[in-house]
Amino acid sequence: MALSITQITQSVQNLQRLQHIARVLTQHGFGHVVERMDLGRFVPLWLKRGSGTDRSGPADGQLGRRLTRVANDLGPVFVKLGQMLATRPDVVPADVLDDLSTLQDRVEPFDSEHAKRIIEGELRQSVGDAFAEFDDKPIAAGSIGQVYRARLHDRRRVVVKVKRPGIESDIRADLNLLSWLADAMERWIPESRTYKPTVLVEEFERTLMRELDYLFEAATTARMHGFFADEEGIETPDVIWSHTSSEVLTLLAVEGVNIDQAIRSNGRTLDRKKLALRLAELYLKQFFELRTFHADPHAGNILVNPPDRIGLIDFGQIGVISDELAGHLLILMLGTVNQDPEIIADALTEMGASTKGTNRRQLTRDVQSLLSKYVGQPMSRVSMTAVFTEFAEVVRRNEIVVPRDVLLMFKSLATVWGVALRLDPDLDIAEIVKPKIRGLLLSRFSPKRALRVGSVTMWHLLGFLKSGPQQLREVLQQLSSGQWQVNIRHENLDNLGRELDRASNRLSFSVVIAAIVVGSSLMVTADPTLMVFGLRLQSLAMVGYLIAGVLGLGLLWAIFRSGRLS
Repeated sequence: MALSITQITQSVQNLQRLQHIARVLTQHGFGHVVERMDLGRFVPLWLKRGSGTDRSGPADGQLGRRLTRVANDLGPVFVKLGQMLATRPDVVPADVLDDLSTLQDRVEPFDSEHAKRIIEGELRQSVGDAFAEFDDKPIAAGSIGQVYRARLHDRRRVVVKVKRPGIESDIRADLNLLSWLADAMERWIPESRTYKPTVLVEEFERTLMRELDYLFEAATTARMHGFFADEEGIETPDVIWSHTSSEVLTLLAVEGVNIDQAIRSNGRTLDRKKLALRLAELYLKQFFELRTFHADPHAGNILVNPPDRIGLIDFGQIGVISDELAGHLLILMLGTVNQDPEIIADALTEMGASTKGTNRRQLTRDVQSLLSKYVGQPMSRVSMTAVFTEFAEVVRRNEIVVPRDVLLMFKSLATVWGVALRLDPDLDIAEIVKPKIRGLLLSRFSPKRALRVGSVTMWHLLGFLKSGPQQLREVLQQLSSGQWQVNIRHENLDNLGRELDRASNRLSFSVVIAAIVVGSSLMVTADPTLMVFGLRLQSLAMVGYLIAGVLGLGLLWAIFRSGRLS
């Protein structure tokens, strides 16, 4: 089937982008990775020799900085990938995390007139008709969109997020390349499979596509607003649905200053104990009751309105705790409360987090060591950030890949705990958490839940009884007719075939060159009076030597360019 002009153009653009990625990786010391992924053909020889392609890779102390430079050079999608990896201490070493956490979206704001045209196209009315006031200067600009202040005709203050033009197609193209690269990495670099690069990229793709769809953020924001609407002293933005689409998001403005500024400048006017308790309750209710939580609780997203009102904004990044995951977390928490490392190890294993490299005994010993260090200390002395960091080091050392939402939950809890203890050093988070765990435990064994689980199980059983005999009959028919097939896939066999094909081609080429040289040598020693096409055989021999020399130089150049002289 013939390709359309659009498909051809897209393929050329992807090839150029892949070439750029290979060059940037090589330039920053990852030439060994490029070569092992069979992308060396995209890198010019001078760049290979200049950066080196030794298989030892960059020194550990430089790895984070080099990865950061790679992300900055490759643009927004790779910057966001670095930011996502900065939340995965179970995959990335601590020193690399520190460097990746410095990654920020460094993009210039796009023209506000263009933003207004997008608003008018999405809302199907002029900016003047949609808003009584609209500030032309954006208050924030990111790789996906930028934010403006405005006021509705009923005088309510709002913030308007407008998606950057053309960003979705650019991101989708880079995500397709990232998926291909992750698959190639698992295929050509077997040791990378421990960290499941394809799973990480799939997770990253889901997260980024959520951020791209403002309707998804609007739905999450509306759900949060409805959940906390009756909570005294807690405010979240409401969605103005008449002014919202997949490209434009309009939210009621939440008053307040970020919590760091409030603690520094308005410390005396704050009811610190009430604020600390509200902040802890705000997140624990998300974890244990709503099962959807704000996954980016930095100071700019937590607002304070003295003396004791707290606001939460920006629900672009969220975590979701499924019913199954909630059960694993419950076992994990019970193991922590009861100081039982075996239960904790069981919970981690049942999450699907363990890999082939996980040693169960070593994991249990490491968890026991971590519990022994912190259990018994006064809560005011315990740094949740330090606990989270050490827990992440334990799971990374034992080659455990924890589900992203679990890590986001722990990281959010660590951040919020740290802020709450700054407000009230005497706050006992454990006493607040225990009733939540007890309530979650009771809900999992309630008659209502048992009836629901039993109904679902019965439905699956009936479905199996209905379709099972037919499926068994089809299998037996295939066996009896000889149609049963067993497919065996040998890992890296494709690479072996390619290398054999390349070696045989070079060998054949060498034989042809040798034949030309031998033939030319025979013609040199022949009778000088013999003529072919009016030329002496000696003259034809010189032409043969010349052809053989050119072909030989070409062969040597190909071998030299591949970097496999030895």
